[in-house]
Amino acid sequence: MKYLKQLLIILAFSLAGELLQTVIPLPIPAAIYGFILLFLALLTGLLKPRHIDKTAEFLISIMPVLFVAPAVNLISYFDVIAPQLVPIAVIVVVSTVLVLGVSGLVTQALLKKEGNENA
Repeated sequence: MKYLKQLLIILAFSLAGELLQTVIPLPIPAAIYGFILLFLALLTGLLKPRHIDKTAEFLISIMPVLFVAPAVNLISYFDVIAPQLVPIAVIVVVSTVLVLGVSGLVTQALLKKEGNENA
């Protein structure tokens, strides 16, 4: 019952994001609105992490499985994607290297700020 209650809380924020997307005429996905609302609720203390922690951990643990169906579905659009395969590959490689680099720099900066000599 605890998992169901936590899932309903997460889904309520998702629904609020869907409603905001219909009201606010910006090209922002509804999921982003929902994430922002959930973040603000956690930040302000309106919602405590213990209210959603178990279900959130479960959803994060199965996240790779949730990407399987969309990835497999790309095969059906291969004829559309094929002409753009090289630019897509370049974008994926460059963005991956950038994310790794920026993540490393931010981690080093945070470790130095905490006073860790090994950073």
